[in-house]
Amino acid sequence: MDESRKLGTRDIQSTKEISGSSGRERPISPDTILSAVANEHRRAILNALDNTSEKTLEYDALVDRVANQVRDEHAKRESDEHRQRVRIALHHTHLPKLDEARMIDYEAETGHVQFVGGELEQKILRLVEPYDIHE
Repeated sequence: MDESRKLGTRDIQSTKEISGSSGRERPISPDTILSAVANEHRRAILNALDNTSEKTLEYDALVDRVANQVRDEHAKRESDEHRQRVRIALHHTHLPKLDEARMIDYEAETGHVQFVGGELEQKILRLVEPYDIHE
């Protein structure tokens, strides 16, 4: 057994074999992806990022796109209040969950959000998109 195997390090070839097309160290399980896209806000985030040319948006632009896409259960609520609720939910819940699932790269300090998901995530989004109901 060579020294690199004893120390638990990987050689370059084995790292390439387990890397997906998105450059992640290992693929995401379908259960993780399905859990992440089970929420309307998270689907709106992924769709907004997937529909941009560089797969990257500034946080404020992302908030605007998601607020425009998701429905407000209280239609009488002012749009500024709705955007503020979306902003808080994205920052504290949805972006961290997608970041943890390795579907996005969220840099809270810089305000950059980038889609880093792979082909499976994109296929699932295209599959469920026609079923999203917006009232």
